Amino acid sequence: MLVKLKFQKDMNKQELVSAIAEEAGITKADAEKALNGFVKVTKETLAKKESIQLIGFGTFSISERSARTGRNPQTGKEIQIAAKNVAKFKVGKALDESIN
Repeated sequence: MLVKLKFQKDMNKQELVSAIAEEAGITKADAEKALNGFVKVTKETLAKKESIQLIGFGTFSISERSARTGRNPQTGKEIQIAAKNVAKFKVGKALDESIN
């Protein structure tokens, strides 16, 4: 059973929970627990600089962005931008094919 949603610009968390519950045939409370668990495990895994690969869906990973020099757009003055880690998501082949 595939859930068909009306096209909308964004889906919020409660709408996602409802869609998961309907698709999986579980309660909204169980769907929310599962979604919250996925988010928590994803955050913890990425914090350890490890990746999560879901075959056909995509890969969550961390990329290191090095320090660089930028410019303040208002003043034109050079500023130093610190190095930081950024989260990345690379779309899997099956997901890419399903949306194109």
